[in-house]
Parts: sequence; C-alpha cells; structure tokens
Amino acid sequence: QVQLVESGGGSVQAGGSLRLSCAASGYTYSNYCMGWFRQAPGKEREGVALIGSYGSTVYKDSVKGRFTISKDNAKNTLYLQMNSLKPEDTAMYYCAATRYWCLSWHEDRYNYWGQGTQVTVSS
Repeated sequence: QVQLVESGGGSVQAGGSLRLSCAASGYTYSNYCMGWFRQAPGKEREGVALIGSYGSTVYKDSVKGRFTISKDNAKNTLYLQMNSLKPEDTAMYYCAATRYWCLSWHEDRYNYWGQGTQVTVSS
C-alpha cells in the first residue's frame, strides 16, 4: 500500500522557518520524481517545488531563494526547507509522487498524494 505522510507544518511568524518532511512507503521511491504543492483557503492548489530523479529542481517564482527541496533516497523521504516565510505562504502543503512526468507542474500527472500538513505564517 502506497503512503505519503507529511509532517513538520505549524504556525510561525513572518521571517521564520519550517522544514517539511514527506515519508514514502509502499513503492520504489527512487523510481519516482517528487513535488511539493500547496493550497491556500479559497484558492486552487499550486506547485511549489519539484525534484527530479537525479536531483534537478524547479521552483515557483515566489519561493525561489527562500525554499529548498531535497530528498534522501536511503530514507525514502522528501524535504522542503522553508526560510523567510511570508503570510502569503500560508496553506496546506502536500507532497506528491510521479512515475513518468518528472518536473511537471501538472497535478494530474502525479500518481500519489499525501494528506497534507498545515503551514500558517502570521505577520
């Protein structure tokens, strides 16, 4: 059974940092590319950061220089280090895995999704 379980969300003040984790199980982790997406209240879900099989990364413009996506294949875990957080970063954050569409922003190309972890940034 495939599972993606996010953790690390919470409430912080603007300028603070959080590190999200996504633990994967039930499939061959190294064969999949991963991504972080987020959904703010009343808004559509959007891609935040993507990582390919060999570590290449892509970021949403508004998080470049503040967020860093990484993965540890030995631990089957995906990370998102978020620094200099802003109130507009407030959202539910989801990790997702895709078998064939590496570095794609299209959500329908992702095979597996986690349940999400809430990030709230206050001004």
